Amino acid sequence: MSGTLSTQFQAYLRERHPRASGEVAAAGEAQTALWEKFGLTAEVFAQEVADFTGLERAPLRDLLAAQPAVGEFSERFLREVLGYPYRTAEGGAVFAMADPTDQAVRRAAELVLGPATLFKVASHEDIAVVLDQRLGSGDDSEMSPAQELRDDDIESLRDLASGAPVVRAVNDLIERAVEMRASDIHIEPFSTGLVVRLRVDGLLRPIAAPTGVLPQAVISRIKIVAGLNIAERRLPQDGAARIRAGRAEIDVRVAIMPTQHGESAVLRILPKDRSQLVASRLGLSTRDDAALRRLMTLPHGMIVITGPTGSGKTTTLATILSMLNTPERKILTVEDPVEYEIPGINQSQIKPAIGLTFASALRSFVRQDPDVIMVGEIRDSETAHVAVHAALTGHLVLTTLHTETAAAAVPRLLDLGVEGYLLRSTLRAVIAQRLVRQLCEHCKVARPIDDETCRDDPRLGHLGLVPGDIVWHPAGCERCGGSGYRGRVGVFELLELTGSVRQLIADGADGLAIDRQATQEGMTTMLDDGVAKCRAGVTSVSELLRVLVAR
Repeated sequence: MSGTLSTQFQAYLRERHPRASGEVAAAGEAQTALWEKFGLTAEVFAQEVADFTGLERAPLRDLLAAQPAVGEFSERFLREVLGYPYRTAEGGAVFAMADPTDQAVRRAAELVLGPATLFKVASHEDIAVVLDQRLGSGDDSEMSPAQELRDDDIESLRDLASGAPVVRAVNDLIERAVEMRASDIHIEPFSTGLVVRLRVDGLLRPIAAPTGVLPQAVISRIKIVAGLNIAERRLPQDGAARIRAGRAEIDVRVAIMPTQHGESAVLRILPKDRSQLVASRLGLSTRDDAALRRLMTLPHGMIVITGPTGSGKTTTLATILSMLNTPERKILTVEDPVEYEIPGINQSQIKPAIGLTFASALRSFVRQDPDVIMVGEIRDSETAHVAVHAALTGHLVLTTLHTETAAAAVPRLLDLGVEGYLLRSTLRAVIAQRLVRQLCEHCKVARPIDDETCRDDPRLGHLGLVPGDIVWHPAGCERCGGSGYRGRVGVFELLELTGSVRQLIADGADGLAIDRQATQEGMTTMLDDGVAKCRAGVTSVSELLRVLVAR
């Protein structure tokens, strides 16, 4: 971190807390604001806090090696304040904190551990890792007979779902999901009980289910929070909620589905980190980034982003909208649901039950004098036609489709009934993308490819990799939970509609011919982009082959 940024950082803290001298009474919200303001990593942020307060840093290896003292505190307290108590080899008490300037927490720690407690600074990520390893899964008490109730005893179930044990179990589950950077929580009933899995970096990871509470009560609590009907168990239900997890409020989308052994619930944790909406975090190559910025200057036309569910299309759209978001432009969006709330943009959520669909909202949008329109997804012929005509009448339209490649978006739109001459006039570019897991920076290792590996896996040859090429592999450490990966990044292909591609559309060519022509004209395919990221140590070959197929 540069000295100038460090000076700004300290000035910001002093400005917020002018009475502080040497130590500031920053709250968790101030830490989050600073982290987002300066784009710091957890490690750099912790070091800045340590330098400013004059306290010693506690690295993860010291936290893991020390004798824990977590039994003297409640699990909820430690997770909420992001603190980890432990004993030194000499028996001294140490309390590692992400925010060592919280005087109320320091006084509480001294009351429990003694006035001689030594305070140190640790990154919030390191504390989350060590707490997950040192804390138990919760209350292991058996369910009391009084808790057993009939399925039709709705009032008793409502009372039980509002009780402290169930509320605490659901809140702890959501807090743990946030700590593990999960995008979804899957709560599934089976004959043996509840199974809970978190989707972290695109893959499901099982965790311990809440114990000592009824499975029906857990689902009912989720329904109550999301404003759903707990008496309805035969039909699927969808809802949303804003839940407090630790010191932050998060938005979740809830989907309930009846199954053979009860109701399953999926909670989608909607992202709230505005600092992620910058082009540099998407992972676009230099060439594609320049092309995208050029396309964003167009006054009208349609830009389509394609990929399967969960491939990061919404994040890419939100990033483009954030870059376009200036006082001179009026931007309208219709989404299902609104995942990123962006100040300055008029965002609407569809409500099919009352007739507010993508197509009907889009018709109203063109009468609102917008400059940019974003349609969450083109699902039917009606929406496709309205979107194309909006692009024809002088608007820049951004939308998504579900296709395998960028070129496949053209026959898909034609299949939805869009006339070829209109498509040639309005479509400016198609961006296809997938998400691959990023290698953990702390444990990834580089190894050359040998002859035997190339013989055993002919797919490497399709990727253009030969014996002697250096590629990176996952190893696994405490920070990444032993997986070797931490976070995800996109692999992209950007198809611009050149004159030759438009002629192919006029001739009725299929997606393969369009893809071949675009590649000849210099388009970087997703596979090429992924191989470049493998060589750069961003991801691994095995991860790339898990997500993509050779063309």
